[in-house]
Order: sequence, then C-alpha cells, then structure tokens
Amino acid sequence: MFERMEQDFINILSINEVRRMGDALDWVERYIYERRHTAAAAALEELYYRIPKASLGNSATNALEALGKLKDYPEAEYWIGETFRIEGELALALSQYRKAYAYRELLENSNFDTDLQYKIAGILRTRQEYNEMEKVLLSIIADSDTLWADAAEAQRRTGNISQAQAEASFASQAMTRTLENEGPSRFLTLYRYDNNRAEEAHRLLGFYYAVSGRPSAQQHLMFAFLIQNSTIIGELIRRQYDFSFTTLAALSDEINRIPILSSYAEEIEYYRTVYYLAASLFRNGKSRSALDLWTFLSEQSNAGEWRNRALAQVRNPRIDPVVEMP
Repeated sequence: MFERMEQDFINILSINEVRRMGDALDWVERYIYERRHTAAAAALEELYYRIPKASLGNSATNALEALGKLKDYPEAEYWIGETFRIEGELALALSQYRKAYAYRELLENSNFDTDLQYKIAGILRTRQEYNEMEKVLLSIIADSDTLWADAAEAQRRTGNISQAQAEASFASQAMTRTLENEGPSRFLTLYRYDNNRAEEAHRLLGFYYAVSGRPSAQQHLMFAFLIQNSTIIGELIRRQYDFSFTTLAALSDEINRIPILSSYAEEIEYYRTVYYLAASLFRNGKSRSALDLWTFLSEQSNAGEWRNRALAQVRNPRIDPVVEMP
C-alpha cells in the first residue's frame, strides 16, 4: 500500500506543471485537490495521519521521503521474526527483531519498542550471548526506569546534578538501607514502585549478575522484588480497599488464594527472585536480611526448587558458587 502511495505521489511530482511549482508542498497539495487526483490525495491524507504535517517543513521532497519511510513497517518485520522464532530459526528471528527495532519510530504503538528489546534479549539469552543480552537489558532500564537512571547518573557525577537526580539517588539509597538493615517486611511496608516495564530487565540482570558473583545483582533484584510486590499489593488493594501489607508470609497466603496472583507470581519467577535477592544480600555481607528472605522462602510449600535451596541456606548459610558465563 505504501509503495503504491509513494508511486502515486511521484507521478504527480513528475507532471511538468507541478515541477514548475518547485518544492512548495502547499502548492502541490492544492494542485492535487483542485485537479481531483484522488490517489495522490489519499497518499497525502495517509501521510498526514501518521506524520505531523508541520514536521515536513512545507517541502514536497520531505513528503516524498516520509512516504518512502512508511514502507518500512516494523510490525510486519516483528511478525516475520515471530515466525522464524517459532520455527527455531533464532538467528533469522533476531535479525528481524533488530530490523523492526531500527524502525521503532514508525511503530503504531510507541511502547512496543520495549517489547522488541525484550524479544531481542530473550534470544540472546537463549543463544548464551550474555554480554549482548546485558547491553540490551541495561538499555531497557535506561529508557524505561527514570528512578534507576537518575540515581545512577547522580552516583556517576559528583558536581552539579538535577533535583530529580538528587531525589532519585536519595530514594534508592534509603530503600537499600531499609532492606539491608531492617529487613524485607519493613522494606515493603515503606516503599512502593510499580514500574512493570522495567521489572523483567531488572530481574534478568539480577539473575545474571547473581550467578556471576557480581555485587550489583542486589540493586537490580531489589528493584525487581519491589516492583513485583507493589503490583501484587496494588491488585489486593483493588480487590479490598482497606488491605494493608503486614508480612511476606501473609502476602504469600493471598497470592496462593487468588489464581490471578498465583499465575503472576509464576510468570515473574517470584520465588526465584526472592532466593537470588537473599543470595546477593548474603554475598554483600547483609546476612540478617538474607536469612529473613530464605526463612520465608523455606516455608513456602509451592516454591519448589527455591524452597529446597532456601532450606539448605537456612541450615548452613553460604555464598553460592560463581558460574562462569560464556
């Protein structure tokens, strides 16, 4: 369709009478409507629907270039990638996802660019290309988590920082201190953060850093844990306006009681997140909070492997061995 529209507009611009008008888009547009060139008019209407007319600078050349760009259809490239992924052609799927992401400015749903990045990161993870996966996940966080990004920027700079960066840095440090010194229940009593677009990126980076033995796992897993629980608590408040968080154990009872929350907990690897957050705290010398989390996890009969691993840690706390990643 866009190829046809591009050609219809080229045909109009090729008319001698139109060529003498120069590059003035308003003159070309007037000619199209006065002479009832319906195909070219439809092309312009579609263009103006997708791209602000003012951005074209009253230039017929710019309009033609913009029509040409509309042929790059990221949603189509994405679905081609999905087909390759389902067929097991991961290299081809990755290429298509990256092509779709390169055209992200043309997405009808601008938020879908994050979904594309997650698709890319997922294939890189499957292919064990962990360094590239890490870059993509960090990019997602930089783009979608202003609290994290502002806090990180404040820590990198030591001079003039914005008020937002200062506040973010203070909030992040306060959350960390509370979790480390007062434990997870106090942490979840004081703080809420429901940035679900960044949750998976924090979680996957936290897992990667935790098994690699990196201290930075703690911060990412703290954010993932906070987002997960904020979402769960928010749903409980929606169902019962006077609900209030008390303890992780009581919250887990609610998760197990409500199917949609049980499904959500499985989707976000809730118990795995708890285990590795505890492991990262323990690695960083915060053993009391780590044991609080492991003790909670050891009492969750439906936590599977993570309950068994937590039981072992409660009996004999130790730093998990580092896994060398390719």
